[in-house]
Amino acid sequence: MEHVADITRIIQLAVAPVFLLTAIGTILSALNNRLGRIVDRRRVLEDRVRKAPTQQEQPDPADVSELVLLARRISLIYHAIVLAIVCALCICMLVASAFLGVFVELDLARLIGTLFILAMVALIGSLWMLLREVFLAVKVGRHDILVKNLLK
Repeated sequence: MEHVADITRIIQLAVAPVFLLTAIGTILSALNNRLGRIVDRRRVLEDRVRKAPTQQEQPDPADVSELVLLARRISLIYHAIVLAIVCALCICMLVASAFLGVFVELDLARLIGTLFILAMVALIGSLWMLLREVFLAVKVGRHDILVKNLLK
């Protein structure tokens, strides 16, 4: 009967990491949506730049600089996605280790603690990359040009 109590306790403790997995899934969905929008914008600009030499000598420098910006944003989102997936994997291994520790009667407290710390570091890194990408999207893009045009 004591073994059932141990398993019940582990299930109770595993609920918080499972909620964390749900949050990470939501973050991954948002990151994938941002990536999709950036890639769509890049395709439009690449088509415009490819067609430019037939219509004029040089492609619009603003389009070329925006393509460079989009490449940077794609890189940041890619790294954010990788870190979010690493976080999710660490949480999954944490839950599996917790159950394994009960079934095999091993003291895996250090492993579980280490996995949790690694998951949090990966999550912080993922959110930091997302923050940097949002900063680039808002501060460096053509948004200030559009705002200046609206104010005229």
